[in-house]
Amino acid sequence: MRKDDNQLDDFFGLKPELPEKRPKESRFKKIKSKIKLIPKVLSKKERYVIFLLLILMAGAVISIPFTTYNRFTTAQAEYGGSFTEGVIGEPRHINPLLSQTNDADRDLVSLIYSGLLKYNENGKLIPALAKSYEISSDGLNYTVYLKPNAVWHDGRAVTAGDIIFTVNAAQNPDYGSLQRINWQGVEVEKINDTAVMFKLKNKYAQFLNNLTLPIIPEHIWSDVKPINFALSDLNLKPIGSGPYQFKKLKKDSSGRVVSYELESNKKFYDGRPYVDKMTIQFYGTEDELIDAYNKNEVANLGYISPQNLKKIKFKQRLHIEELKLPRYFAVFFNTSQSRLLADKNIRLALNYGTDKGALVKTILDDKGNAVNSPLVGEVTGMSDIQKYSYDPDMAKKILAATGWGNPDENGILSKNKDSLKLTLVTSTWPELSQVANILKDQWKKIGVDLDVKVYPTTSLQDAIKNRDYQMLLFGEILTIDPDPFSLWHSSQKREPGLNLALYDNKTADNILEDARQTLNPLERMKKYDDFQKILVEDAPAVFLYNPYYIYAHSKNIRGFESKIISMPSDRFVNVEKWYINTKRTFN
Repeated sequence: MRKDDNQLDDFFGLKPELPEKRPKESRFKKIKSKIKLIPKVLSKKERYVIFLLLILMAGAVISIPFTTYNRFTTAQAEYGGSFTEGVIGEPRHINPLLSQTNDADRDLVSLIYSGLLKYNENGKLIPALAKSYEISSDGLNYTVYLKPNAVWHDGRAVTAGDIIFTVNAAQNPDYGSLQRINWQGVEVEKINDTAVMFKLKNKYAQFLNNLTLPIIPEHIWSDVKPINFALSDLNLKPIGSGPYQFKKLKKDSSGRVVSYELESNKKFYDGRPYVDKMTIQFYGTEDELIDAYNKNEVANLGYISPQNLKKIKFKQRLHIEELKLPRYFAVFFNTSQSRLLADKNIRLALNYGTDKGALVKTILDDKGNAVNSPLVGEVTGMSDIQKYSYDPDMAKKILAATGWGNPDENGILSKNKDSLKLTLVTSTWPELSQVANILKDQWKKIGVDLDVKVYPTTSLQDAIKNRDYQMLLFGEILTIDPDPFSLWHSSQKREPGLNLALYDNKTADNILEDARQTLNPLERMKKYDDFQKILVEDAPAVFLYNPYYIYAHSKNIRGFESKIISMPSDRFVNVEKWYINTKRTFN
């Protein structure tokens, strides 16, 4: 013990230094011997604290090069990586002239094909295949110049001949394209291999929207007869000029397409996409899509309804984007199919008897807005019309004033022995069938008996084509620069027009015609404001709501910047800028 005491005194410098009796020790050995005494000097707690401090000091020293590296370098997108996205539906015609009614087709078209122009992340039109364009002073001629490096996926150059072939096919009724209505009265002629001119008979302010039509290759499609256009295998194995190209498809045992594998187009005119590969998988219902995500079969969900967000697991792995979309849902009245709906008072009562706020809360979980006209103000910048706020008492007064009364045991009104009974047709899509049932309950409170008929897609399309319904609960999409002509002009009451309410008002027609020829956007919006005032006063529909488009993608995917889209497939407008991998470069 005495020996230890001497060592402790020596450690603290308390013992006078003795004359050397042995050979001189190195300074290093003396320090080492003193360090060995630390455990004897310090308590257990003090030893623990010193140990932690040593670890922290070591960590700080080790981190210096990494901190310095991060400080003087920047993370940048790197090529590589892949992801899988799930969408609802099944592709049938991956062809821009045939894809208007199928979102699965549109998604693939937007990835594989290119238009002359496209919408950017902020909803503005920018060049795509086009290098530039010019508009004549009279607004009748549009000259478009192609990018010299634009090529098809098979390596052939994109030329003026491809533009002309695509437009002519769209105009030819034998090809069966719904795009035909957008190209009536337009001629296109070749200036040279990289320039074309579109000649309009009348000014059309929104003609640039037409130039977003994706172009198909003449050298691939020119040998396909119009009668075989929709039947060609090329519709499932497309060759385009877009950022991604077809690699392979997979079918199940029944022949249903279940997935598409796409690879990046290394010769894409706007630069090689960062993500090397994407797989699009198809599901029959939203529940199947959600189940696939929850089982880690897909990283992205191409669409998810607000009500189903709660079913998603692992939300922390997702960026959930709420995108603005110029789409609205409404109940369209077909007055030619119903004597009751021909009475404006009944149409007014139905408007006052509709609680749109309840629909937005219940159906959309507040991820959207109630609307009062087809010109969705939240997206188009139009001033919204405040009309027909929820007022069931007003609805009852209107009906009573026009002779409807004598409620039966269920509260349904009658007049001259006729019950106030109406029929509404809608889709099997769960959201719409739920809306229909809510409307049934709401309108029952004002004395209206609503019979809801839910049709599968094919039957609903037939009903719409033949205008075979009293009331139709359905959605319509405008462009961001709206042109409601095809939806509300009286010339569009029949197929292929989309005037689903068969609305006919000469004053409104004249305004729509004038607006199309008004090139000044502020003056054009003023005309559309006048149009919507007339339309809403006539009450040809109950305008319900404008939902956000909800897109859920993996947090591993960076570069997604869209806030407003013109249609669901426009979520891919800057897909070539998305990236997964990164590299660091010195500042």
